[in-house]
Amino acid sequence: MTVQKPLSAPAPSEPAVTPEAPARVTPMMEQFLEIKAANPGLLLFYRMGDFYELFFEDAEIASKALGIMLTKRGKHQGQDIPMCGVPVERSEDYLHRLIAQGFRVAVCEQMEDPAAAKARGNKSVVRRDVVRLVTPGTLTEDTLLDARTNNYLLAIARARSSAGGDRFGLAWIDISTSEFMVTECAGGELAATLARINPNEAIVTDALYADNELAATLRELTAVTPLTRDVFDGATAERRLCDYFAVATMDGLAAMSRLEATAAAAAVTYVDRTQVGKRPPLSPPSREAAGTTMAIDPATRANLELTRTLSGERRGSLLDAIDCTVTPAGSRLLAQRLAAPLTDSAAIARRLGTVTIFVDDGAARQDIRDALRNAPDMSRALARLSVGRGGPRDLAGLRDGILAADHALARLETLDDPPAEVRAVMDALRRPSRDLAQEFTRALADHLPLIKRDGGFVREGYEPALDETRSLRDASRLVVAAMQARYADDTGIKGLKIRHNNVLGYFVEVTAQHGDKLMSPPLSATFIHRQTLAGQVRFTTAELGEIEAKIANAGDRALGLELEIFDRLSAMALAAGDDLRAAAHAFAQLDVATALAKLAVDDNYVRPEVDASLSFAVEGGRHPVVEQALKRDGQPFIANSCDLSPGPSQQNGQLWLITGPNMAGKSTFLRQNALIALLAQIGSFVPAARARIGIVDRLFSRVGAADDLARGRSTFMVEMVETAAILNQAGERSLVILDEIGRGTATFDGLSIAWAAIEHLHEANRCRTLFATHYHELTALSARLPRMFNATVRVKEWQGNVVFLHEVLPGSADRSYGIQVAKLAGLPPAVIARAKSVLAKLEAQDRGQTARALVDDLPLFAVPSRAATEATLPGEAEALIEAVKALHPDEMTPREALEALYALKAKLPKG
Repeated sequence: MTVQKPLSAPAPSEPAVTPEAPARVTPMMEQFLEIKAANPGLLLFYRMGDFYELFFEDAEIASKALGIMLTKRGKHQGQDIPMCGVPVERSEDYLHRLIAQGFRVAVCEQMEDPAAAKARGNKSVVRRDVVRLVTPGTLTEDTLLDARTNNYLLAIARARSSAGGDRFGLAWIDISTSEFMVTECAGGELAATLARINPNEAIVTDALYADNELAATLRELTAVTPLTRDVFDGATAERRLCDYFAVATMDGLAAMSRLEATAAAAAVTYVDRTQVGKRPPLSPPSREAAGTTMAIDPATRANLELTRTLSGERRGSLLDAIDCTVTPAGSRLLAQRLAAPLTDSAAIARRLGTVTIFVDDGAARQDIRDALRNAPDMSRALARLSVGRGGPRDLAGLRDGILAADHALARLETLDDPPAEVRAVMDALRRPSRDLAQEFTRALADHLPLIKRDGGFVREGYEPALDETRSLRDASRLVVAAMQARYADDTGIKGLKIRHNNVLGYFVEVTAQHGDKLMSPPLSATFIHRQTLAGQVRFTTAELGEIEAKIANAGDRALGLELEIFDRLSAMALAAGDDLRAAAHAFAQLDVATALAKLAVDDNYVRPEVDASLSFAVEGGRHPVVEQALKRDGQPFIANSCDLSPGPSQQNGQLWLITGPNMAGKSTFLRQNALIALLAQIGSFVPAARARIGIVDRLFSRVGAADDLARGRSTFMVEMVETAAILNQAGERSLVILDEIGRGTATFDGLSIAWAAIEHLHEANRCRTLFATHYHELTALSARLPRMFNATVRVKEWQGNVVFLHEVLPGSADRSYGIQVAKLAGLPPAVIARAKSVLAKLEAQDRGQTARALVDDLPLFAVPSRAATEATLPGEAEALIEAVKALHPDEMTPREALEALYALKAKLPKG
């Protein structure tokens, strides 16, 4: 529901925006325009009393984006001023909606009391200033964040090169958890790296933003903010980083390339600007070396639905299927691991060893998960406290986190000979001071408000001065209660009440039928009329005004003391920030390990063997997402095996060509094997009876059909673009799954493309491949390609219908059963009958015989040998080019042209 705000009054003592001559500008509007000019490209939330007001174009944009009323307020240079506004108390809801749509907002607060401005003169304006820039990548509030997802700000720096191609430095920060990472990549790897990081906001230079070659890549990001070149100044990068982290030299930070340092400095500069000097504590940047994680391009991530389905939902994705974590931090860490599977078999083994501990010890697993349920999100609580947006519940969260660490630690210490990764977790859980938890327990009340300015969060007995002030305040309230009883007796009105609200303060309230009595002599001398409503009349008295002043003063003093205590406790928490963050990360690691162990036990997963070979052998593999969906419906999943390992006399993995009808399960079989490899390399058990996975360095998937109208690409064009990326990039350690290549064009065009692609994958890429197709003619290639293996999905025909058995067996399908599937889909009987008639005539042409003849007649895909490629030295290539340039065909006789051709041939490398 959209709340529309009525036209609000200006803050007390301020001049309103009134009609004026074109040359005049009111003091308030002059202030607004000055602040707006200093914050271009942002919507300005301009504080006016209890509302944030937006004016001019900002108001028009916000009213449409938020669905709130657009009105006007006075004139500026002869024109009406468009205006809209949102209540301060509900501003976070509106901010969330604006940020979700990609807008950035400057929050401008009143920096003094209106009474102070009035004391300077009637035309003085309340002093205001921007206290924060709210952007998609710099959020800290729980209400604006997804607890299960990191909120990354990414900086992209580019180094141009005419010879070797562009290189990019990337730095990404989550200020809500203090994480800070840097890496460097080549231009061809940029899209895959961006898809892995999945930032909520990216900052780039103006030049990079305007680069047409990068436009398509940048368009895939949620929000891109162009900035001036000075933010990405490489010459000052080291100085800015040292300044932010308060170190004398870069020696205290991770070793970074100049390009990585440039991106890192841009990121911290942007954080500094958006937080307006309130620097959130960040972990020192950690460098991610190239090749340490599995490369997965954007199309593959989308096709495999790793974290989101193709429709954009989390439900139905792989992450949703395997996420058994019980803490937000654990869910975020699991998503990080799923986005970047490891390529180091030793590191994977360490993760698997930790999961194995909790698979084998079910009691320990359950006890630790119970302890983790009481562990709050300490990283984000610390981040809010560091920038002044924390509340009493954040302090309580840190206290509860330390207590949860004690419970988890006590259970971990009972494990027999825990592995090194578990011992490191235990060390981290010991770091926070238990004295801090005890202090917070003594200081904080049992029931805490969300906002510190609401007060009442300090426990009685913690601070004597606060207790004394509260007593004075509460005693005054007892006086009000006694006054109410006396007024009721004096007036004879038993229903008389003394109430309070934020507008009128304390007031006497009676029903409408008694209002005239209080407004008539002699009671009118005591009771002063304030307000008449439909059913009540409200009054005040001189005595009540005096008591109200005393209560207000006592209340203000009590709140002031509480805020001082809050600041003191916050400082204690921030001083212990490194230890608390270490414990928070340990909780996340423990959560992921126990969650994956629970998944393995509940869904019968096995520990995979992951090594540096080129093996890929899965026995009884299952699709983790489909299996769970079938289980909910009470149906079993049919497991299938897959072996792409090199044969006894082969050095490279196999290529499986899989035929069978639609709906038989080919796509599921392809995807499940890719997901099993991915799960194994994040350190998870896998849905199989047994699995041995040789490290996959790059994962490619071309599954499904979709167009890209925004880029002017048809379904077939998208298919070819994705296939081209695979054929140009896949190596022997890659895993490739391809489904229905060539089906988006004419039959013989598509068959030809699929034929050539298979030969290229077999001879040039030499990678482990699963290739599903309806072109049964391709099965004949197994006679010429030694590492190609034909497999088919088993089906049975019964009374004219097809029954899918979902079993993958050696061999090839004799037909696609498309007409039977169409019949199941409900096509009219007349269409089915006609289709059968047409099919019979087409099959009479025996395309299979044609394919067998082609295999006999066509030479195999010509690929230069690796030795020959390496022998082509740059010097020889240049000599050949120069020789061709020296020729002048128009001036040569036929004999001279022939001699020149022989001379060029002689210059070619031998072999």
